[in-house]
Amino acid sequence: MSSDFEIDLQPIRSGFDGETCWVHARAGAIPGAGGDGAPAIVMTMQKLLLTGSDVFFTIHDMRSDDMGATWSDPAPHEGLGRWDAGNGVTGGICDFTPGWHAATGTLLGVGHTVYYRDDSGPMHVRPKQAAYSIYDPEARAWSQAQFLVMPDEKRFRTAGAGCVQRFDLEDGTILLPLSYRPDYETAHSETIVSRCGFDGETLELMDLGNALACEDPRGLGEPSLTRFDGRCFLTLRNDLRGYVTSGEDGLHFEEPIPWRFDDGQELGNYNTQQHWLTHSDGLFLVYTRRGLDNDHVFRHRAPLLVAEVDPERLCVIRDSERVAVIERGARLGNFGVSDITADESWIVAAEWMQPVGCEEHGSDNTIWSARVRWENPNEAVRA
Repeated sequence: MSSDFEIDLQPIRSGFDGETCWVHARAGAIPGAGGDGAPAIVMTMQKLLLTGSDVFFTIHDMRSDDMGATWSDPAPHEGLGRWDAGNGVTGGICDFTPGWHAATGTLLGVGHTVYYRDDSGPMHVRPKQAAYSIYDPEARAWSQAQFLVMPDEKRFRTAGAGCVQRFDLEDGTILLPLSYRPDYETAHSETIVSRCGFDGETLELMDLGNALACEDPRGLGEPSLTRFDGRCFLTLRNDLRGYVTSGEDGLHFEEPIPWRFDDGQELGNYNTQQHWLTHSDGLFLVYTRRGLDNDHVFRHRAPLLVAEVDPERLCVIRDSERVAVIERGARLGNFGVSDITADESWIVAAEWMQPVGCEEHGSDNTIWSARVRWENPNEAVRA
């Protein structure tokens, strides 16, 4: 591998009540805000109702000031909770990801809105907005959710930033990937990258790149963006297979191609997200796939794997693949990757306790942290 590392898999929290479970666990780090100069690590997550489909409640967080040795109890943040949207509709925030914004010294979380008429599942024809919130490290509280203002176009009535990885440029502007529906009433999505200004309080749209699409069912969504060796890379979810593309400026990208191994075989990831693990010496992908004696796992969404990417050929190097988070029957597809220090990155995932019976394989809604410890300090981490 270009950059060697060790993986230390640690459970953060466990426990399953049979009615709800924690999902969307992701971590953000505030440099120097913990004890003895360590970062403060803030982990956000929310409860899922097991009798519905994607029925989410108020976003909570836990905090560690000692590099994960101890954690506070989950605390709710009503500014990231549900609200009455009128006409029998309830709104909420989901798919939230916190990340450090170095230029303003702000922990900024980004996700999107979701709407329900009952607790069986989200409304299929519904507006969607990219939502964001700012963390106050002294009050240990997240601000009331705000929303990114988009151009007044039909396609952007559904523009969301759920489960994405953004990339912050040196000048403080943010490359934020979005997915949207060109036809408001269908489930077919396209992806576009926005460039946004952020002053520590307000996220403002500045520019948009080119639309990225495919004909496969439901199109392209849940995009994640990184930069490596002067080039930007975008990985995309699709129902049939994961896609990847690259571009020079972070806004404009080539036509996406299916993810493959370096031997030409398709990766086997489908209908769930992938995220980047980026080091100054190498580019890595975190993903799930078929073919690992995991047919009992919903959409083969466990174990979580990490492997090096060939940035020229846009493929995964098969021989570099290793397990980051183990499989115990529950799916792990909704996860996050975070830079914690120059020496350490975290892959965080919660065991999603659907469908009924996944606990028979040992899962109990554990929130896992796969602590990636780099052999060489990561020069790409900006404190």
